[in-house]
Amino acid sequence: MKQSVVHIALVVREYDEALDFFVKKLGFELIEDTYQPEQDKRWVVVAPPGGSGTTLLLARASNPEQEPFIGRQTGGRVFLFLNTDDFWRDYNAMRAKGVTFVREPKQADYGMVAVFEDLYGNLWDLLQLNENHPIVKRF
Repeated sequence: MKQSVVHIALVVREYDEALDFFVKKLGFELIEDTYQPEQDKRWVVVAPPGGSGTTLLLARASNPEQEPFIGRQTGGRVFLFLNTDDFWRDYNAMRAKGVTFVREPKQADYGMVAVFEDLYGNLWDLLQLNENHPIVKRF
């Protein structure tokens, strides 16, 4: 049996502002942006450049109950982990584009890491995992 997580839904305020951040500041690729008239919403999918794994579904909050969760989907914990093949290249590029890092880079046992926030305040790890890390070995 082979299974995989295809999308992770990230609740956003507005599609276009989210696309601006993920595509222009983080360098993600726009995979799909399809209007669904029957639900008056868009199916917006982005992915890190060169990635072949899980994608982000940018899901606009569709009711008042969902709105408080924008930027707080995990209660303030690091939510997503963006692995790179060149930590310093991406760290410097992201800072130059105005991405806010809330924890500065540090070398950890598993690799290099720094924590940044997206436009809504969700926390992300920017990682360059060591070559012997179990996740790196899987791919």
